[in-house]
Amino acid sequence: MKKLLLLKISLISLLWFPFTMGFAQEKITGTRKQLIQEIISLRKELSDLKMNSIAFLDTITTHDTLNWGAPLFDYINEIETPINTDSLLSIFYLQRSLHHNSFEDFFDIDSLDYVADLPDSVYIKRLKALNSFITLPYNDIVRNSIIRFTKKMPTRIPTILGLATYYMPIFEEIFDQHDLPLELKAMAIIESALDPTAVSRAKARGMWQFMLTTARQHGLTVNSYVDERYDFTASGHAAAKYLKDSYILFGDWPLAIASYNCGPGNVNKAIRRANSRAFWDVYPYLPRETRGYVPAFVAALYTLTYYKEHGIVPLKIEMPTHVDTFYVSQRVHFEQIAEVTGISVDELRDLNPQYIRDIIPGRPHILRLPYHYTPFFTDKEQEIYSYKEDLYFNPILFGKNSLPAITDRNQLVHTVKSGETLNGIALRYGVKAVDLQYWNNLKNTTIRIGQKLNVYSGQTTASSRTTTATTNAPSKSVSTATTANKPNAAYQWHTIKKGDTLWEIAKNYGVSLNDLLTLNGLNSNSKIIVGNRLKIKVL
Repeated sequence: MKKLLLLKISLISLLWFPFTMGFAQEKITGTRKQLIQEIISLRKELSDLKMNSIAFLDTITTHDTLNWGAPLFDYINEIETPINTDSLLSIFYLQRSLHHNSFEDFFDIDSLDYVADLPDSVYIKRLKALNSFITLPYNDIVRNSIIRFTKKMPTRIPTILGLATYYMPIFEEIFDQHDLPLELKAMAIIESALDPTAVSRAKARGMWQFMLTTARQHGLTVNSYVDERYDFTASGHAAAKYLKDSYILFGDWPLAIASYNCGPGNVNKAIRRANSRAFWDVYPYLPRETRGYVPAFVAALYTLTYYKEHGIVPLKIEMPTHVDTFYVSQRVHFEQIAEVTGISVDELRDLNPQYIRDIIPGRPHILRLPYHYTPFFTDKEQEIYSYKEDLYFNPILFGKNSLPAITDRNQLVHTVKSGETLNGIALRYGVKAVDLQYWNNLKNTTIRIGQKLNVYSGQTTASSRTTTATTNAPSKSVSTATTANKPNAAYQWHTIKKGDTLWEIAKNYGVSLNDLLTLNGLNSNSKIIVGNRLKIKVL
């Protein structure tokens, strides 16, 4: 118990540390490049501290005898980002904080029975005052949804409302372009709580929660580099197309909205069983998880307008006043852009979440930047493309042309053992920890003993390219040691074979892992591909 208390006190101290660093920044002197590097370092440190605080809070249960778990989480959520901090860092943090609660429980609406503080007449009057183009029904089910939004989620709803100040104007513009009711913007709250990186249990992805087939049917690009389901603008347009088609099919907005959740086939089935097209006649025949969708939609619209009347204060966020869009001329890594311009990688991810590997694969893809970084990118564009290109696009990492798709790799299943960490597992298999998170739908780096992790390693088609030279092989021969040759007296070459890891290769040749990585321009999270070769110093 004392250990837990000390850990919690340390956590609070860590949260305040970036604030005090702001005073130290005033004394920083040096060249512009040095200042940019200092800014990048501080940004990463602040982001890591916040993410570590979230991971720590995952370990605090509701049975904590100190009962600090929930209050501490509320405290962290309500800390305002210092004025010296990046504008989008707060958006990044707020979105990650939403991962700690499932939004899918809104749909179990039939089990709710809340007591309202207001008479029904007040709710009815307020809904009518919205003058919604979409008919907003009111009954006990809708009232329970409104109470849930306005009373039962004191941390979650202020966070969502804070994010709404940034995203709702974007969605209003999208639906206006498609000549659809602007009220449909509230569906993004129900779908994902305004988290562009949300992934459902059914593997629907993005702020508008598209499954892969449906996404491609509505014009979204999904490949090894790009997943436009995560692009809140592109997926917003796809959602508008889907909803327009649904309205043409059903001629009723509540039914069209319900079909977005369960599909038109299930809605048509419910209509046939109800022998009616009126939503509340169809309601009992809809899938259970869909029944609460329309009531939640009404509650979300109500809350967006009347949160002040319920004493709800949206969390304040900093956001860019203007965003510029560029068409990049060639492939580029986020870290190349960050290190040359000074923008943080988190900002790039927030504005460009569709690039799932932090890589823009070149024309004709777009890059969004806050306007105040526009001059830096414009002036330094060619320098950005060439900056440490051999490191970020090393052929050992990416093959001769491009990254292999997941479907082209060997899939392994790793069972987590006591004492293992995600970074350690990533190092063992020669993959990145962030890829492990992506492949296994992990919200953070927390893993548990016995958990099964999917690991994709190497290309299945690369074996045909593996060389068979065996001259000058190392004397330490084990099952994972592969062919090598010795072009000169100083170095030899190792041809990567299925099952190899960087750690095992270094061990087999009697060199340090650091030397192996440095010599080949790699890092501990680098991927290696079957058939490629590693340069190894002869001892």
